[in-house]
This record gives sequence, structure tokens and C-alpha cells, in this order.
Amino acid sequence: MTEKKDIKKILVIRFRRVGDAVLGTSLCTSLRKTFPDAEIHYLLNTPIVPLYDGHPDVDKVISFDSKDDKSFLLYIRRVWSIVRANKYDVIIDMRGTLRTLLFSLFSPFTAFRIGTKKPYSFIALNHPVDNRGDKTSNMIDQNLAFLKPLEKLTEVIYCRDFKLYVTDSEKQGFRDYMVSSGIDFSRPVILAVVSARLQHKIWDKERMKQVLQRIIENYDAQIIFNFVNAEQEFAVSVHQEMNNHANIFTNIEANSLRDLCALSANCDFFFGNEGGARHLVQALDVPSFAIFPPKIAKNRWLPAQGDRFAGISPDDFCSKLEQKAMTYEDRFNLITVDRVWESLQPMLDRYVKK
Repeated sequence: MTEKKDIKKILVIRFRRVGDAVLGTSLCTSLRKTFPDAEIHYLLNTPIVPLYDGHPDVDKVISFDSKDDKSFLLYIRRVWSIVRANKYDVIIDMRGTLRTLLFSLFSPFTAFRIGTKKPYSFIALNHPVDNRGDKTSNMIDQNLAFLKPLEKLTEVIYCRDFKLYVTDSEKQGFRDYMVSSGIDFSRPVILAVVSARLQHKIWDKERMKQVLQRIIENYDAQIIFNFVNAEQEFAVSVHQEMNNHANIFTNIEANSLRDLCALSANCDFFFGNEGGARHLVQALDVPSFAIFPPKIAKNRWLPAQGDRFAGISPDDFCSKLEQKAMTYEDRFNLITVDRVWESLQPMLDRYVKK
């Protein structure tokens, strides 16, 4: 019979994008608190691996990059080499795809092979979890449900905090760069995302500009636009249409996820479109307000909603049933400038006013 002391190595399979992986850290933290002597491995896509440098609840990050997916045979070989080399006592498959199921399939002697219950999960899992049925639960609770089978072994310590970490030297180094780029830290500094990876997730540009103008006029805030290369043209156009306002900065570049963490840690507040950057700033405990597009449930993707972390969604003003008869654009237009300002202003008064 497996006992708590027998749990020496744990693999958490996440892959995916920034937001999913950041929220997954609450699972790693819960595992660390429950099995303090175990070695925890976190499996991610290569581009997001640097986020977990120095993370106290992740002992090793295993990266998969594009070359591992060039052929199914290469993928199988990589999976086999990982499980063979580590002989995990617990595998938690947060993705629940046929491809990720191979980690459990190749580990028949692993005591706890945990993943989402699906029609095909019986092939490899011995502890399938039905954690996708409740559409009202947030992603943190959905992730932590994977720990339920481990209650047979010991008392599980559940932690809903998801965190990232920046070193003092990283923060200071980026702060110096921000100062050299024109930032005055005696005044408020806000990180803003006016664009998005997918065009349909971008809130109306004219409305965004009006809110940004109100922020500048009321708080004399310095607003740094964050964007990836593909979004730069859109972000720069917003700045140009605001007459290249001196309070807006498009010249401060975070060229890596570690840089984005350091930039975020030096800001007083986050405002903008929902996405991976918003998850990242929340994990760094930076107050934030996000605009959620239609079909992206705020209650699901914004854990710990309250005075410090908030957002606005079409669901706040119209039921899902009513929205079914509306176009996507009409649903998005439920988010007006005044509705955003009504919720945003009290947060800015609390966290930005200096």
C-alpha cells in the first residue's frame, strides 16, 4: 500500500499558454505543502518555461518545444524517455488529451495517475476526476480538484494562491531601464494592454482611448503599453491617435516573460484586455482591472475577485440566455466607457492616487 512517505516524485502536465500555466501554480503550491519532501516537476511549452525560474514550488521544469511535435514518433520517444528516467509516484495530467495521456499510459506502476475524466481516460488513468462539469467553478478550483484522489493517502493542504516571483536584482534592473526611458516613479505607473493576440478579443479602440484619457486627466498616470510583436502596430496606432500623449509609453519593451514580470512588479496597477499578461500581474500581486470579451467567463478566469483584482464582462449586464439572441459585437458593446469607469475609478483611487 502506498504511503505519504512513498511519494518522492510528482509530474504535473500543463503545456498551453501563459494564463493556464500561471493558474496551475496553485496546484504545485498545494502539492509542495502536502508533500514537502517530494520533487515536483512541471511540464510546459518552451516559451513559458522562464516564468518559473526560482519558483519555490517547482523543483524542475520540463520543456517541450516545436521540434518535439514534428512527428508523433518523436513525441512518443520524448514522453517515454521522461517517464522512464524519473519513475513518478504521481502524475497529474491537467490537459487531458490523448497525447498527454501517454505519460500515464507509459507509467503503469505509478500509484496515482490522475487526470480529467473523459470517455477514453480509462486507457491510462487509475484516478479520473470529473472536474469539468461545473461551469460556474473557477479555474483554480477546477485545477485543485485533481488533488482529491490523494486524500486517500493523506490530508491534502489546498492552496488557492497562484504566484510568480521576481528577484530584487531583476526588479531593480528593469526599474533603472524604466527611469532611463522616461518614467518618473514619484508619479503613478500603470501597465496597460490595449491589444490582444486574437482580434475579436480587443475592446473597442475608441472606448479604450476614452478610458485611458480619463486615467491620465484624473491621476496624471504614466501608462506603459505592453504588447508582443504582432500587436505592436495596433498599440502604436492607439498612441498616435491620442496625439502621442507624453503620459503614454510605447518605448519600454519587455522582450521576455522574465522582463514582463520585472516590468509588472514595478507598476502600481494593470488595466486592459483580459489575457495572459493579466494573469501574470495578478500572480505578482499587482492590482488589476481587466475587460473580458464575450464567451470568456469572468467568474471562471478571474479567481480571488474583490477589491484588488476585478474586471468587467458582458455577463455583468445581460444573462447568457439573453445574449444568445445578440451578435458578438452587441454583447461586447454592453461594456461602455461609463460602466468601466464606474468600477475602475474606485480602484484607481485606492491603488494609484499618490
